[in-house]
Amino acid sequence: MPIPAHLALTAEIDDFRRQFEQLADQADGLVRPLTDAQFTWQPSPNGWSIAQCIDHLNVSARLYLPLLDEGIASAIRQGLYGEGPFTYWWLARLFVRMLEPPPLFRTKAPAAFQPPPARTRQEIMAAFRAYQVQYIDRLRQANGLDLARARVRSPAASWIYMPLGSGFAVMTAHERRHLWQARRVMEAEGFPT
Repeated sequence: MPIPAHLALTAEIDDFRRQFEQLADQADGLVRPLTDAQFTWQPSPNGWSIAQCIDHLNVSARLYLPLLDEGIASAIRQGLYGEGPFTYWWLARLFVRMLEPPPLFRTKAPAAFQPPPARTRQEIMAAFRAYQVQYIDRLRQANGLDLARARVRSPAASWIYMPLGSGFAVMTAHERRHLWQARRVMEAEGFPT
């Protein structure tokens, strides 16, 4: 039986949903064969382990999800609905591109985004999967909104607002970047076998 039109996800929202699901599967596939020693091994004193790369994404999600809630609620109150496809201003597109792997340049994560001290693999991976589900929930809430006119505040700089669609694109790019970084840890000299 087909999904009623008023419940179906727009093409752009559904694409983001697929990306979050794929990222969850990629993280699980990356981590599943690792030993705990491999999962927590750091390539250098300042280099993040695979565990830290993924837990950084958990911290980012914890900080970003309330901002998505705020942006979605504001767009609903303002009646910012639209069907798309949406076009985003060049600076928002550039910001997304800068987060895609491989990184064009590296920056140190602000203190608020640093992964917490050692947590178990089970805690980190359960949180990561749960955050992907929460992102998908926000996508469902944003379905039907004008993703170019609705705005979301940046978790890194409260004075920066970006289109809601760019906000979802930033998070998927950010996750791809750090899963790429986690895979690179496995290629580093000295990685436990």
